[in-house]
Amino acid sequence: MTFAATILTLYPEMFPGPLGTSLAGKALTRGDWSCDTVNPRDFASDKHRTVDDTPAGGGAGMVLKADVMAAALDSVADQRPILAMTPRGKPITQARIREIADGPGVTLICGRFEGFDERLFEARPQIEQVSLADIVLSGGETAAIAILDACIRLLPGVMGAASSGHEESFEDGLLEYPQYTRPQEWEGRTIPEVLRSGDHAKIAAWRKSKSEETTRLRRPDLWERYESVRDQSASGARRKNKEPDQ
Repeated sequence: MTFAATILTLYPEMFPGPLGTSLAGKALTRGDWSCDTVNPRDFASDKHRTVDDTPAGGGAGMVLKADVMAAALDSVADQRPILAMTPRGKPITQARIREIADGPGVTLICGRFEGFDERLFEARPQIEQVSLADIVLSGGETAAIAILDACIRLLPGVMGAASSGHEESFEDGLLEYPQYTRPQEWEGRTIPEVLRSGDHAKIAAWRKSKSEETTRLRRPDLWERYESVRDQSASGARRKNKEPDQ
């Protein structure tokens, strides 16, 4: 089944962009996924094809009009998830990416200017407001490309080895362990001995330890969440294994 991506954007020429090259581009050529764009300007009712207006209450910038954006969205709406790119959205996670990649596709709405008229989300509650990171971009197109890339690489056959997408950052709530490759020694630095031992159990334990250490030092927010889940799982296992009262 083809993973279908539809992007609502004022700049359709930005797609597929970098997704037309490398593994994603090959997958696009094979038909593993499709990329369609919808320009909201085509749904404006005035001769100037106006898609934005000044903010109610005053202020800088312009705001994307709810009526125009809704008309564009309604032209493609189906059972696929609908994501709106906005700094006010919930940070997207690898778990959500995997859920989307396992489905029929996604519709992405790219914000511009000062953002969307809030009534768009009130009238179309199925829209998920998502953020790529705690940064502000010139528009949602760059974020949409990143989210699509994250989904496409998980599609069957795109990365080659079936396990390629599993031992990576965020897949188990941790950052990935450090990676090394030849030469064995470079500028006086050598590959850790355990990785050259051939002992798969020791290698797995080292990688898990390094993932935990890296996450704890670099992303305390992820580490706190990971510890909480781990403690809950351990507590549940203890309750399950506890001998019943006689």
